[in-house]
Amino acid sequence: MTYALIVVPFALLTLLIVLATVRRPDFGRRMAASGIATAVLVALTAVFDNLMIAAGLFTYPEEHLSGLRIGLAPLEDFSYAVCAAFLVPAVFVLLTPRARHEVAA
Repeated sequence: MTYALIVVPFALLTLLIVLATVRRPDFGRRMAASGIATAVLVALTAVFDNLMIAAGLFTYPEEHLSGLRIGLAPLEDFSYAVCAAFLVPAVFVLLTPRARHEVAA
C-alpha cells in the first residue's frame, strides 16, 4: 500500500466534515483562514521535513511513494497538514452548539 492511498480516507473524511459546515455562519471566512493556515503549515512542513530527512532521522521506502517531492520530503507528507488545516476548524464548528436565532432561521 502506498502513502497516497493511506491519505485518501483522511482526505474524504475532511471533505465530508467541511461540507457538513457549509450552512454554518462564516463558512467563507473559515475557508479563507484555513487556506492561510494551509500555506503556513505546508511551508513549515517543507522546512522541517526536509531538515529531519537530511539529518537522517527517518526515511521512506521508495516503493510506497508517488515519487513527487518538495526537496527531500515526499508530496504525501503535506496532505496531513492540509487536512488538519481544514478538518480541525470544521470539527470545532460542528461541536459548537448553534445559537437560538441560528436554529430558527
